Amino acid sequence: MATAKRKSADAEKVVLAVDVGGSHVKIRLSSGGDERRVESGPNMSAGQMIGKVKTMAQDLTFDAIAIGYPGPVVRNRVTLEPHNLGKGWVGCDFEAAFGKPVRVVNDALMQAIGSYEGGRMLFLGLGTGLGAAVIAENVGLPMELAHLPYRKGKSFEAYVGERGLDKRGKKKWRGYVFDVTERLSAALQADYVVIGGGNVDKLDELPPNARRGDNENAFKGGFRLWQDSTLVI
Repeated sequence: MATAKRKSADAEKVVLAVDVGGSHVKIRLSSGGDERRVESGPNMSAGQMIGKVKTMAQDLTFDAIAIGYPGPVVRNRVTLEPHNLGKGWVGCDFEAAFGKPVRVVNDALMQAIGSYEGGRMLFLGLGTGLGAAVIAENVGLPMELAHLPYRKGKSFEAYVGERGLDKRGKKKWRGYVFDVTERLSAALQADYVVIGGGNVDKLDELPPNARRGDNENAFKGGFRLWQDSTLVI
């Protein structure tokens, strides 16, 4: 009964969703209002992110925070420093820093949660790097696939991330996106694939069995982290 009451109370919380990316940190409230953003970049530390979010949210009222972090997260704790940001993320106590209850998940998982429509879904986020997550029957599983070997000793991310796009051009990059999507979908036996992230707009067509995601779903996922009691993360 106590658990049911806690989940019911969580569903009433106003949530500040924080989407941490390699180029921007974006925030939005579950109660409404516009997105707010600030530039991040390769030197942004955890402390700097916290300071910038506090500044952006100084006039907002909320009960809890959901953070999507671009790297591995285990039991609400960052376990590896990010590839595309600064240092100081591992061991950071976000609850103490913000003075609010905080739930932290991998950023691809947060966007996946906001995109999920049942069954077994593979989410791929095309952005500065490559994010990936699977949700199967409401159980969310972050997947660290970006740095696995793909071709010629290079990783998946080296071909379909931002650097791969810049290095090889849009036409070849699109071909690799199709190939990577089909390989991973087959390996993970996905019912469908959602492709999101900032670079999904550069795809005129999508791979088979895939639909286009929306960066707004990252915020929806952050809200659902607190408000949807059926999710298992």
